[in-house]
Amino acid sequence: MDWEKNIMVTVRKADPALMDKAATPTRQLSPAAKERDQQQRQFKRLIAQLKGPEQVFTVRLDPTEKPITIRQRLLRVAAEAKVEIAVRKHGDGFLVGLLTPDRRTNRGRRAAGAPKR
Repeated sequence: MDWEKNIMVTVRKADPALMDKAATPTRQLSPAAKERDQQQRQFKRLIAQLKGPEQVFTVRLDPTEKPITIRQRLLRVAAEAKVEIAVRKHGDGFLVGLLTPDRRTNRGRRAAGAPKR
């Protein structure tokens, strides 16, 4: 018969501790992941120090980093902290400060009901 050729599933008793979440060992972060984590903590500290429009910080990039990635990370950390920031290109990096009406860009779609030019 065909069913005799099929391999049966093996069922055995196991240690109940294996079902606990703590039983699974935590994986080590790669060097790149550790660097991203450190950078995110650094960005959180920077954004926490922004108390007013007079505080502006410079973020310099090293040659291996992509500007768009760093800009996105800055904006993501600021969104998590519920802080609106302005990020502007400056030299080989960015300027970061609190978003004020003067620093708001005019790019993108017009708000509904906004007067046409």
